[in-house]
Amino acid sequence: MKEHPELVADDAIETSALPTRQSQNEALALIQSMRPREWTKNLLLFAGLVFSGHLLVGDAILRAVVAAVAFSLASSGIYIVNDLVDIQRDRQHPVKRYRPLASGRLSRPVAIAGVAVVFLLAIALGSSLAWLPDSDAPQVIALHLWPIALAIRPGIPSGSAWTGGDPYAAWGGSAILFVICILVYIALQFAYSFRLKHVVLLDVFAIAAGFVLRTMAGAVAVAVPISAWLYLCTILLSLFLALSKRRQEVLSLSAGGIAHREILREYSPQLLDQLITIVTSATIMAYSLYTFQSDSTGDRRLMLTIPFVIFGIFRYLYLVQTRHQGGNPAEVLLRDRHVQGAVVGWILVAGFVLYVLPH
Repeated sequence: MKEHPELVADDAIETSALPTRQSQNEALALIQSMRPREWTKNLLLFAGLVFSGHLLVGDAILRAVVAAVAFSLASSGIYIVNDLVDIQRDRQHPVKRYRPLASGRLSRPVAIAGVAVVFLLAIALGSSLAWLPDSDAPQVIALHLWPIALAIRPGIPSGSAWTGGDPYAAWGGSAILFVICILVYIALQFAYSFRLKHVVLLDVFAIAAGFVLRTMAGAVAVAVPISAWLYLCTILLSLFLALSKRRQEVLSLSAGGIAHREILREYSPQLLDQLITIVTSATIMAYSLYTFQSDSTGDRRLMLTIPFVIFGIFRYLYLVQTRHQGGNPAEVLLRDRHVQGAVVGWILVAGFVLYVLPH
């Protein structure tokens, strides 16, 4: 019996559309594997911009945004690499088994190609800083709000200890150092994915080092010096978040977590609680000393932000200890209104002190 020509045509159209739909689904799965929600971690790249007094300098903002996008792409590539390495372990995890690679929605060849593309884009964006104007270009925006008056004039923002020029010129310039930061970050995360995450304590220090590299890269990208105190605060806060993450994994995965990640066998809730207590105290003390002893900000009135830092840390501890959250710091930041309130309060007070009050 001869098939109806219209039905044959419809079948042909539907069959030809399958590759397109599959490609679209894999593209969406690739984007999901890049973890856009985790890009909030790269807000650390703006620390140098804020504390150097260049938050309203147009050229500095542009350089910081380009740097943040570049680092977001690099970190997304690392997330895909980590999923490729852990694909079998993730399939034994109650939540991670639904990730695109573990569930089969994303193929290995597409994932590997995606890694290559995002790494190349990250390095290309980082290299483009060499062609962007420096932060000390003429006619930058300077804020003088007391009482309320916004002026546009040549010069640098009031209250800044930075005197212009590239402080990293002796090391090849800010663009080269920024690319080096990205390459070191990629190398560190490869080491973490293949080895360091299986070594007790070194795993959490490797996570913290990634955040320190973000802070360093942000300062280098804007070509401003940044206080060593801020690096110390960053590594302590990063250790706090990493240890809280390990604690949540140990408690939530229990015996089943050993198959997913054997390193969890080396941790106990008691050990992690002791380490978290030490790091929490050190973080609060380091930030407090930074606010009234650091010469980089030039304003001791940043002590007004200390209560927001303490409340934010205490709230996070509450979520970890009582609500059994903390496995994903980015999710906590996006969902918990109390933590969001502490962050917003800190931003408002720090901005008022650094950019509004007279110096």
